[in-house]
Amino acid sequence: MPKIPWANRYDLALWRQETGLLPECPGVYFFVDATDEILYIGKATSLRDRVRSYFSGDMFETRGPKIVLMLERARSIAYRETDSVLEALLLESRLIKEYQPAYNTDEKDDKSFNHVVVTDEDFPRVLVVRGRDFAQGKFRDPVRKIFGPFPAGTALREVMKIIRRIFPFRDTCTPGSGQACFSSQIGLCPGVCTGVLSAAEYRRAVRRIELFFEGKKSVLVQGIKRDMKREAEALRFEEAAYLKRQLFALSHIQDVSLVKDDLKEMKPHRIEAYDVAHLGGTETVGVMTVIERGRPNKDEYRQFVLRGEHGGNDLSALEEVLMRRLGHLEWPLPEILVVDGAFLQQGVAERVLDAAGFSLPILGVVKNTRHQPDHLIGPEGLRKRFESEVLLANAEAHRFALALHRKRRRKALLA
Repeated sequence: MPKIPWANRYDLALWRQETGLLPECPGVYFFVDATDEILYIGKATSLRDRVRSYFSGDMFETRGPKIVLMLERARSIAYRETDSVLEALLLESRLIKEYQPAYNTDEKDDKSFNHVVVTDEDFPRVLVVRGRDFAQGKFRDPVRKIFGPFPAGTALREVMKIIRRIFPFRDTCTPGSGQACFSSQIGLCPGVCTGVLSAAEYRRAVRRIELFFEGKKSVLVQGIKRDMKREAEALRFEEAAYLKRQLFALSHIQDVSLVKDDLKEMKPHRIEAYDVAHLGGTETVGVMTVIERGRPNKDEYRQFVLRGEHGGNDLSALEEVLMRRLGHLEWPLPEILVVDGAFLQQGVAERVLDAAGFSLPILGVVKNTRHQPDHLIGPEGLRKRFESEVLLANAEAHRFALALHRKRRRKALLA
């Protein structure tokens, strides 16, 4: 039976009646469905306040479609406390990588995310490396340990600053060069460049960083206490005092720079709408429009001059547009895909997404005889929550498609 990653768990209905059940401390929380599948993992400065925010009016208005769908499925809330926000951030990353929750799509391994790498050499370096550098073969150094991915680059840089103040490490200096690097002069490198530490001593220091990233804080603390006792018994009081300072720093982590309003870290949810336009099957064009946080993002609009012979078949034209759009892996994926039409158009979108290996909610805008929006089809929760944004996306797509088609017709007439 797989190990349960949380310490406590409450039925969501019970928790909503008594929201004070969760503690006011840092940690990681889990939304879990009726089959015990973990739907979403998040970190929190205050577990109580963070989970409460999912059900506040303000948060609901700013939450994206994935979270709305997740909350519809969730049946329980679980949590695990940590001693600091920093440890919550590292634990969240490890658990997302291990469990791959369905609604943590932004935090799953991605080539644009960052990793912490410990190199495999006599004096290991501790580096932050982007995933795309691995994928493109730009980073070729031997690797001893790799941690991540971490989607929030700013937060990771703060984490590395905090850890380096507790456990100084080498990043760029040359061991045994005889010349102290700048980091060594300000206490952020243990002095491998000047030969203060042997390779074995330095690797032992780096192992403490690895234990911290692995979440083995108790093992780390016991090891430092053991080393401190040994140094004191050998009358090496300066070394023992250094280890004592590390123990104090571990129990008093100054991570105020990581205590942020979670809303500020949220990415705007993205809705994409598609439409095609033609006249009797000629000059067929397709378009994509993007709505983010309720507003058109015209910089993200795209147009497609169709290559196939569709003969006025809107379904065939829509299929080409969607296939070409999904071929652009460098474009961010939407959280809702909107088509102009009913079940036939929705079916085309489902087939294209399935063939490309994507799973996205699809909403269709069904029109009346005057070609005005009549109702939406698709997941009920998304229809209710995002109706105005979906209709705006659809209207923008219709306007953009007609404008592009007219432009091409004028150009053809003048040719």
